[in-house]
Amino acid sequence: MSERTLIIAEAGVNHNGSVEMALQLVDAAADAGADVVKFQTFNTAQLVARHAPKARYQQQAGGAGESQFEMVRRLELDAAAFHRIAGRCAARGIEFLSTPFDQDSLDLLVRELPVRRLKLPSGEITNAPLLLRAARSGLPLIVSTGMATLGEIEEALGVLAFGLLGAEAPPGRAAFTAARGSEPGRARLADAVTLLHCTSEYPAPLDEVNLHAMATLRRAFGLAVGYSDHTEGIAVPVAAVALGARVIEKHYTLDRSLPGPDHRASLEPAELAAMVAAIRATERALGSPQKTLQPGEADTRTVARKSLVAACAIPEGAPFTPENLAAKRPGGGRSPFEFWDLLGRPASRAYAEDEAID
Repeated sequence: MSERTLIIAEAGVNHNGSVEMALQLVDAAADAGADVVKFQTFNTAQLVARHAPKARYQQQAGGAGESQFEMVRRLELDAAAFHRIAGRCAARGIEFLSTPFDQDSLDLLVRELPVRRLKLPSGEITNAPLLLRAARSGLPLIVSTGMATLGEIEEALGVLAFGLLGAEAPPGRAAFTAARGSEPGRARLADAVTLLHCTSEYPAPLDEVNLHAMATLRRAFGLAVGYSDHTEGIAVPVAAVALGARVIEKHYTLDRSLPGPDHRASLEPAELAAMVAAIRATERALGSPQKTLQPGEADTRTVARKSLVAACAIPEGAPFTPENLAAKRPGGGRSPFEFWDLLGRPASRAYAEDEAID
């Protein structure tokens, strides 16, 4: 059997700033069978400068005349809200996870909330101080790579290796490069880090998804890989599992028509459940790399394969010829591979038409 894919249901900020809606999102993810439900934890003042523009997809989602700062502030939840959300996750038997966008939020998740791992978003892959703090938490790390080049990913892994090693040298580019290049650094990265391929568009067009880039990440860095999906529908994440994704992250919402920046590129609850079911079916179908007779094929093999039979009545002592030998179902008798070996040999007994040659 193939490994079980970790399915992260990305609630993100689709709670629209409402803790009650966030709790409903937890329930929806648990009902769909996801392994993890993930939110986003941030302090708006530490995340966004007041003059920062909105991305195009954020502008299209509404809030005309509203700045990115104002939009993000509307979507911010406080520590008390996250404690309630984590409690609901525990009650529903689904893992709580949240992406930190600033150091205080990271500390909240690590020190106060029961996170078992950290998810670092694509936009923070060049935020070396945050990467270092995350690595020093000692938790497993899932790192999205949307918008990033291989060189930028390599630099980020250097920071993570430095932090995972607990290096005492002053941090800096040279120290990061040395950590990533060291054998202990590579070993710690392999133990702790999963890279997610991602296309940071909302929704992402199919011709910009490039799922084969997962294999590039695996070859380049020797790490487990997964996929963070922003396409419409469920086909692409299911295909990613077939291509070896160990983690799938997918946005979902209670209602795609709700106002907000991420609802449009999100699944609704029934679609999320369908994605989970399709991924689990894909895992079963992937099975083993061994090419062997499967238990259920044994009966079919006998019925579908052929044996050598008499094409017509053959008297005892008559030679076998291309005209009096045929390959017909069922199998289990003399293999048609022996056709040429029999030619010219005398029949040891008489055969009726269609009788198996022994």
